[in-house]
Amino acid sequence: MSTPGINSRDYNAAPSTKVAFLGLGVMGYPMAGHLSAAGHQVSVYNRTPAKAEKWLEEFPSGSRTATPREAAKGARMVFCCVGNDDDLRSVALGEDGAFAGMEPGAIFVDHTTASAQVARELYAEAQKRGLHFIDAPVSGGQAGAVNGQLTVMCGGDQAVFDQVAPVADVFARAFTYMGESGSGQLTKMVNQICIAGLVQGLSEAIAFGLRADLDVNKVLDVIGKGAAQSWQMDNRGKTMAVGKFDFGFAVDWMRKDLGLVLAEAQRNGARLPVTALVDQFYADVQAMGGNRWDTSSLIQRLR
Repeated sequence: MSTPGINSRDYNAAPSTKVAFLGLGVMGYPMAGHLSAAGHQVSVYNRTPAKAEKWLEEFPSGSRTATPREAAKGARMVFCCVGNDDDLRSVALGEDGAFAGMEPGAIFVDHTTASAQVARELYAEAQKRGLHFIDAPVSGGQAGAVNGQLTVMCGGDQAVFDQVAPVADVFARAFTYMGESGSGQLTKMVNQICIAGLVQGLSEAIAFGLRADLDVNKVLDVIGKGAAQSWQMDNRGKTMAVGKFDFGFAVDWMRKDLGLVLAEAQRNGARLPVTALVDQFYADVQAMGGNRWDTSSLIQRLR
């Protein structure tokens, strides 16, 4: 059965739990919806109240609050998906932050793609307060969130992860423990490094095929059955060929993520020459007005 805002799926039999969700953007909105549709008691907070009101219209068994602190009050788990490190600190810390409203033993699960540094910072702060913190960035895009098929990479304490997994399973295809605090964010960085290189290679290949007057759709069908196959080829190749970019993960968001990757590489000494180059190519796309185009718009530089 389809529920507005999400594509419902067969949910697990985890007992109903009181949870909060902070941030109802393109990812958080459906993630919170899956929690509600699975029978959990969901309290939501969003910086723009109208978005929370709309969510409540679609999921009337939930509730909305004026502050993260109010949303977190009495919640066993507080899920969060906001924009960046500063946004994360703003909803977690301070007088009206979630940490101030959480009871001892409660768990803060952060799905923001943020730095490993802020994950470790908030983990330490949570420990001081008798709380728990899991960094859990996601991959799969808006479609993955709507379909409840996200890949989630988690860092923190194993025992805490084990408590969260049955609840978070409602919006995840894979919910995996990667290691100590910060490991989830570092794994997401590996993911973005892979995507950056793949999309650039696919862009060059399609641009070459077009210049060679090949039937690019047929080319993609053929090579997609061999060693060149990738998710990017299967899901973005043909739209790249026709210049369609009005969907998916925005260039602005990718540049934010790659900024985190390059900053972490400076700290740990990793050499990322291709990633740094592709980051600059994305800057070129931004200069073309493609800030909100899908990341597959790298090909526009080559036309």
